[in-house]
Amino acid sequence: KTRELLTKDEVDVIFGCWTSSSRKAVLPVIEELNGLLFYPVQYEGEESSKNVFYTGAAPNQQAVPAVDYLMNDLEVERWVLAGTDYVYPRTTNKILEAYLKAKGVAEKDIMINYTPFGHSDWQSIVSDIKKFGSAGKKTAVVSTINGDANVPFYKELGNQGISAEDIPVVAFSVGEEELSGLDTKPLVGHLAAWNYFQSVESDVNEEFIANWKSYIKDDKRVT
Repeated sequence: KTRELLTKDEVDVIFGCWTSSSRKAVLPVIEELNGLLFYPVQYEGEESSKNVFYTGAAPNQQAVPAVDYLMNDLEVERWVLAGTDYVYPRTTNKILEAYLKAKGVAEKDIMINYTPFGHSDWQSIVSDIKKFGSAGKKTAVVSTINGDANVPFYKELGNQGISAEDIPVVAFSVGEEELSGLDTKPLVGHLAAWNYFQSVESDVNEEFIANWKSYIKDDKRVT
């Protein structure tokens, strides 16, 4: 598709690739044909190309500060690294696992779990997280679960009575689009570390949102 866009359709700039896997597949074609790609989401780092604008955060800008916050402000001692099974979560969690161990966290206090894209049956995994968090140490989930799998994940946390006070979740890959489809009552207090929040109160942001809604002709769409 990238080759077709750059050669047949004579496209100059592509905005896209929601996953690192798709970006890595597109990269050789973009470089070969000297196209330009704006990659819109956070990524695992460890890659640089003059043909790509990486607009999202790398782990040192997002994941590591989030872990520092959980460790220093919430005094978290046990860690669940839960992700979708592809490049970004696996690389990010490798970095985070090494970072936690360097901070003195024991291997038995780190639980790592991967699920496929669109995973919907979270009952046993959430049950395992609940059990892992019942060892008497403050526990948190660092989530690189991507896209629509977040909806059943958060629902199951609510179903099993896990509140943010018990086991807080900090998310990197859940967006406002997914949140708009959720009953938010069980989610109060859970966290997100993102480059941008629509709810940020500033003149610049309010003007941007007004322009976006005017452009999309829909007052209810999130940015």
